[in-house]
Amino acid sequence: MRLPKRIAALMIAGLLALVLGLAAEHRGPGAPPTGAADLSAAFPPHVSGVAFLETGLLDVPPAYAQGYESYWDALYLLARVIEGEAADEPFLGKVAVGAVILNRVRDARFPKTISGVIFQPWAFESVSNGMMWRPLSNESLRAAQAALAGWDPTYGALYFWNPAKAVSPWIWTRAIITWIGRHVFAR
Repeated sequence: MRLPKRIAALMIAGLLALVLGLAAEHRGPGAPPTGAADLSAAFPPHVSGVAFLETGLLDVPPAYAQGYESYWDALYLLARVIEGEAADEPFLGKVAVGAVILNRVRDARFPKTISGVIFQPWAFESVSNGMMWRPLSNESLRAAQAALAGWDPTYGALYFWNPAKAVSPWIWTRAIITWIGRHVFAR
């Protein structure tokens, strides 16, 4: 019996994630992945207690600290969803997608970890269709780093969608905050 291509792809992606997770355990928890790029030069240094209003960086607690995920796990998982959801969006749109995920982590109505939010059933199309597993771009990694540093160009949005795609009518009942690229961001 042949498995449908979509199910086979998801099974392969799951096995790959398992193997990569086991390899990460060998390096120790919180260790940067092999070949991880130093992306810190792309952003202004964070000075405690100061909000970077001109760049959108806010002095907020990092969302990844609320669960049991290391910074590197959070960075790469967030970057994967950003790549899957916003690969063709401008950099600001990529950061905005990451910010929505982190806003959900901070909101009591959602799971308290990045992986919990990302893998919540039917929460993100790129998780459901496997697009989050395509190759990562440096821009998606930088956007994930900016979102984890506190940059939220959505001003607290919990939802985003592309109005050119079929969506539930319920989503249009949310209070729209802003449009960035082809996505609408709302609370």
